[in-house]
Amino acid sequence: MVDLKQLVQEVKKVAIETGYFLKEERAKFDRSAVQEKGPHDYVSYVDKASEQRLVAQLSLLLPNAGFITEEKTTQQYVTEEYCWVIDPLDGTTNFIHDMAPYCVSIALRNKHEVLLGVVYEVCRDECFWAYKGGGAYLNEQTIQVSPIADMSQAQILLGFPYDSERFRPVVLGLIAQMYGSVGAERLLGSAAAELCYVAAGRAEGRIEGLLGPWDVAAGTLILSEAGGTTTDFTGGDTYLNGREVLASNTLIHEQLMKVVSYALAQ
Repeated sequence: MVDLKQLVQEVKKVAIETGYFLKEERAKFDRSAVQEKGPHDYVSYVDKASEQRLVAQLSLLLPNAGFITEEKTTQQYVTEEYCWVIDPLDGTTNFIHDMAPYCVSIALRNKHEVLLGVVYEVCRDECFWAYKGGGAYLNEQTIQVSPIADMSQAQILLGFPYDSERFRPVVLGLIAQMYGSVGAERLLGSAAAELCYVAAGRAEGRIEGLLGPWDVAAGTLILSEAGGTTTDFTGGDTYLNGREVLASNTLIHEQLMKVVSYALAQ
């Protein structure tokens, strides 16, 4: 049995150390090193080096755990009792352009659920973390979701996937439903960080499709422990697959579900 309370403290150290590495690399970053994985989907040596550091350090904490990683710098293991789910640099496009936010995201799951999550947002030096049943924290302070239940006052964070042709109708439907009706919409560019912003009460919702589990595994647990709700677009579980994320402060979740349902019908 893993001691999650103790383990999360070690994972925080790993995330922060890797975040410092990202900050150092950003200061001397050369955009000529950027590669395009797909249309508008970028990766650099920094993503890969960050992931290698994470794999090496997390392997010391749980030698028998598997890995699910975005850049696949290590063999992907998903059948072990425990599995790390990591995004070495969530918000790569922001990093390339020297814009906030971008972060390191680390989650530990078993075969059924996410057990702990740590998201270190580099630009603001903020470490969000949680373990199952232990509450949610920003640095050493507990956090909880916003009490806003009125959509006209809610700030909704949107993510636009790289596959624009596939997701364009949904995006247009979301904008048609929310523009002028909700308090504000924002595009920030880092799913992991934005889930934590909802957990901390900075926004009331976050919507994006076509994601990977590394984008959301840590953030969904942190949000849940802060009193929020995360589902896929039809209300199902999103913890382990992460393809669609509809996240909220719980109070407006049903209203957001209706907005998304309308958008999907377009």
